[in-house]
Amino acid sequence: MTKTYSQIMKQIDSLSREADKLKRKEVEGVIARIKEAIDAYGLTAADLGLKGAKAKAAAAGKPTGRRTRSKSAKSDAPKFRDEAGNIWVGRGPRPQWLRDALAAGKQLQDFAV
Repeated sequence: MTKTYSQIMKQIDSLSREADKLKRKEVEGVIARIKEAIDAYGLTAADLGLKGAKAKAAAAGKPTGRRTRSKSAKSDAPKFRDEAGNIWVGRGPRPQWLRDALAAGKQLQDFAV
């Protein structure tokens, strides 16, 4: 028995919906594993080679609405340092060396510059 065009289109639609459900389920698992890895290794968007909308606009030569700081601004001066010379300015996620030290029982004040 041959199928009609209508029957084949219904079958395609059904398979397409099934494929979408399976894809969403797999994507959820992939995202969960990626989030675990990001947390475990302290990765940032820059580490992953991701650019935000502002970076993309700047690369395209469009104004980002961001003001530039004067060169005398000292906000990027290190605020925390360890014996090995690792530094952190206190912005963004804590670096792995600092998280490891805090997990080992040290206090954040122990690293203040």
